[in-house]
Amino acid sequence: MLLDNMQSGRLIKRYKRFLADIELENGRELTVHCPNTGSMKNCADPGSQVWIQDSGNLKRKYLFGWELVEVEGRHWACINTGRANSLIREAIENGVIVELQGYRTIRQEVKYGDENSRIDLLLEDDDKPLCYVEIKNVTLLEANGIGAFPDAVTTRGAKHLRELMLMVAQGHRAVLLFCVPHTGIERVRPADHIDPEYGQLLREAASAGVEIYAYGAKITPAEVTINSPLPVNL
Repeated sequence: MLLDNMQSGRLIKRYKRFLADIELENGRELTVHCPNTGSMKNCADPGSQVWIQDSGNLKRKYLFGWELVEVEGRHWACINTGRANSLIREAIENGVIVELQGYRTIRQEVKYGDENSRIDLLLEDDDKPLCYVEIKNVTLLEANGIGAFPDAVTTRGAKHLRELMLMVAQGHRAVLLFCVPHTGIERVRPADHIDPEYGQLLREAASAGVEIYAYGAKITPAEVTINSPLPVNL
């Protein structure tokens, strides 16, 4: 996925979940949109180098959106969670995610399940069971290259796991795919210290037949690309 109209600066602070103050290289300060509803733990340290994108839409209240952050002075992370579905779809279509090849069509945001949910991607083919793909974005880097999910308690995430287990019970294929746009993360595990109920439910889902994968990314200020599988440690 190409990123254009990018500018670099330093993070002053992130606040009210959707806002961040940035100091540009020329010293100008501005408020930008933060497209991430999570805690952004370890990804929002004041003084971090960031990259923001000019939307070009003069009707927006905040013209710029925060896209990338440098973590620990050596890793890059894409904090725009709205990119995850497109990144994974692009990777499927380019043959990168080998576990999800061979489907004729991909649809997004399709209603399913018993709890008023929408699946991120629905893969369909005449000769295969339906494949329901739920995508979760992972940017919480902990010690030794471990990425943890979630970075805050997630009742919505638990609901999605229940829906995926239901799809397996109905004879379909169900996949939880961790999108990991963080160059410092080498493996993924559930964040039991943050949301133990989610971790327990994730293991139950795996035992019930939900497939769990993780894929990392190559990140530059000009492009974010899903490029390699990562281990998942349950």
